[in-house]
Amino acid sequence: MLNKLKTVIAISALMISSAASADILLVPDAIFDGVSNKLITGKAVLVKDGKIARIADPSAFASSTAEVINLNGHTLMPGLIDLHSHVLLHPYDEVSWNDQVLKETYAERAIRASNHLKHSLHAGYTTLRDLGSEGAGYLDVGVRDTLNKGVIEGPRLLVAGKAIVATGSYGPKGFGEHVSVPLGAEEGDGNDLIRITRDQIGNGADFIKVYADYRWGPNGEAMPTFSIEEIKTIVETARSSGRYTVAHASTPEAMRRAILGGVETIEHGSQGTPEIFKLMKDNNVAWCSTLAAGEAISAYQGWKKGEMADPQRITDQKAAFKAALDAGVTMCAGSDVGVFDHGDNAWELELMVEYGMAPIDVLMSATSINAKLLHMESKIGAIKEGMLAEIIAVRGDPIKDISTLRSPSFVLQGSTMIKKP
Repeated sequence: MLNKLKTVIAISALMISSAASADILLVPDAIFDGVSNKLITGKAVLVKDGKIARIADPSAFASSTAEVINLNGHTLMPGLIDLHSHVLLHPYDEVSWNDQVLKETYAERAIRASNHLKHSLHAGYTTLRDLGSEGAGYLDVGVRDTLNKGVIEGPRLLVAGKAIVATGSYGPKGFGEHVSVPLGAEEGDGNDLIRITRDQIGNGADFIKVYADYRWGPNGEAMPTFSIEEIKTIVETARSSGRYTVAHASTPEAMRRAILGGVETIEHGSQGTPEIFKLMKDNNVAWCSTLAAGEAISAYQGWKKGEMADPQRITDQKAAFKAALDAGVTMCAGSDVGVFDHGDNAWELELMVEYGMAPIDVLMSATSINAKLLHMESKIGAIKEGMLAEIIAVRGDPIKDISTLRSPSFVLQGSTMIKKP
């Protein structure tokens, strides 16, 4: 009996010790809180039960039993958020999009996605919005649910499911009329869009993605797909379930229809004009410019940045980005990662600065602004008491050098330290 009692006492002591060690005290040189336009110094952050419990002078924690993480020379900041990712894709210079959709098994794509998610989390991205399963049905929903069960390691994942395209517009293409191939998204038109939207919601989509244009013009150029009324049908159906809609759109007319149709974000938009961006501003529609994908695809096609003149795609991107900034459009940080290597998401943030955006504004886009666009601003995107402890630390000052975001030294996901300096 005495031995049993000793065992119980020992286990109880271990449990108390474990509970105490669950508290983490982060002591950085500076903090970017996600909303302020300058760094905060002289503060430490106490994390308890996976949330930010207190922010105060380090001396206020003198009697704390929390595990202390000294982040000398580092800036603490919210975990990064990427609003345009494809965890089921990998770079097109490895395997073409067509071959990924047509030849890779669901098993391979799911295993690759697990690796992609881990790379993203270790790169400081604690939330990803995935913009379509790209021919893999609802595999993205399954990956999200597996992630939520803790089976695999990765950021929070919000998924679109199949996404919606107009009949005849999407690929893969180039096959005989007698050959049926799986498409990269789900086709629909007219009133049937109500059923399709509801079906995608029923199968687990967190939001709805619609292709407002695609490369189906007479010469393979991008042209609008859905009418304004069709987009409104999708938006209103999704909204009735508490979900929002985003639109792939690169041409001015497709962007106009999507804006007037009620979408919340425009993805790509590389041909946007000053008039279109003013319309976006007036209608409170945000923009994910996916600059990194544009540069990656151009590189795959032979462009050598710094050695060759900009191709038309890059010229258009730069003009559109300037026009959007001038119009005061809300800028998402969304990279289209999957077109290029997972874990290199911060390339998008570097390009946003290179294309003319102030570094502090880019930092806000990748944290608090993206959180608001996800309707999750009460939980993530800022270093505030009561928020979830999704926190990273980078060496130096990211306002002075945005490239520091490429290699965070510290990543905290709730109470779990993913990377420790």
